[in-house]
Amino acid sequence: MTQPPSPASFETCRLPAEPDAVAPDGSQVRVLLRRAGGSMAHFELPAGHTSRAVMHPALEEIWFFVDGRGEMWRHDGTTDQVVAVEPGTCVTIPAGTRFQFRAAADAPLAAVGVTMPPWPGDDAAVAVSGPWRPGDQQGSGNR
Repeated sequence: MTQPPSPASFETCRLPAEPDAVAPDGSQVRVLLRRAGGSMAHFELPAGHTSRAVMHPALEEIWFFVDGRGEMWRHDGTTDQVVAVEPGTCVTIPAGTRFQFRAAADAPLAAVGVTMPPWPGDDAAVAVSGPWRPGDQQGSGNR
């Protein structure tokens, strides 16, 4: 694993043209920057697609949606919530929260997310059941 940069170093990057990876939830990931306390990435789900439902037992995240429209489901064991998301919407995903998201049929859904602590690898995500069927069946498998 790469050592975090020293506190005195500055880093700058641009959004990569192509995805670096596919997240455990199925979204395309473009890695941005990483520091000792957290990491940042751009996530994109194709138009009409639904992610796989996952949970991060030891990580928390903050997502800021930058493109598209869709919905995000979150469940923390007591509260079950679906919210509409679009550019300008910001959501938290506390550690242990089950979540799933889906893009409207007309455009990809994209967000920039911060993961705290930094993303350690795909083992940080646990597959869970969610309200929607994952894949490109927008509108089917609803709750």
